[in-house]
Amino acid sequence: MSLTHAATHLATRRTALTAAAGLTALAAGTWWLTDQAPYPYAQRRLLDLQLPFLAKADLDQILQPRTGERMLELGPGTGLQTLHIAPQLGPEGRLDIVDIQQEMLDHVMSRAAEKALDIVHPHRADARELPFEDRTFDAVYLVTALGEIPEPDRVLAAAARVLKPGGRLVVGEFFDRHWIPFGRLHRLADTQGLHLTARRGPSMAYLARFRPCAAA
Repeated sequence: MSLTHAATHLATRRTALTAAAGLTALAAGTWWLTDQAPYPYAQRRLLDLQLPFLAKADLDQILQPRTGERMLELGPGTGLQTLHIAPQLGPEGRLDIVDIQQEMLDHVMSRAAEKALDIVHPHRADARELPFEDRTFDAVYLVTALGEIPEPDRVLAAAARVLKPGGRLVVGEFFDRHWIPFGRLHRLADTQGLHLTARRGPSMAYLARFRPCAAA
């Protein structure tokens, strides 16, 4: 290859890379500006992507699911976490899921039925007003959902109410328009009597575990 040919090839490659970077930035900007809450069902395929620091293995380390436990998931989306956690609870366990969108619940239940996960139970409800009695769950978790719900302090209060003594609450957040920085979450949790016991990941992509302060 001649030097002239090589230089032309390199210039063409740089132009292509610049164009690709520009398109990526444009797509990211469009996603940022059009991101909605709650997350629209029409864009559900994006919810099946595992995010850095919020992958299934990361969730397992923070949530620590155990056989026979009863858990509550808020904002399950398309079921990425639901389908991973439910089998770990075993046939004696139970996983309740709450979402404001019936389409999301139907989608998750269809996938759960395919895997014969009959311990998953759907509830269409507002996460600020959970339809459960006090001290019902061993654990409550929500991943990339808290920031999409108005009045996150009320969500945390509702979660604390339905936790059993010594139960655990796990919150996962990832940087987007509705992201709740870790510092803000920590302050909100403090006001609801929730004590931080573990954290994984940086502020822009983290999982944090809390327990009622008395239990901690």
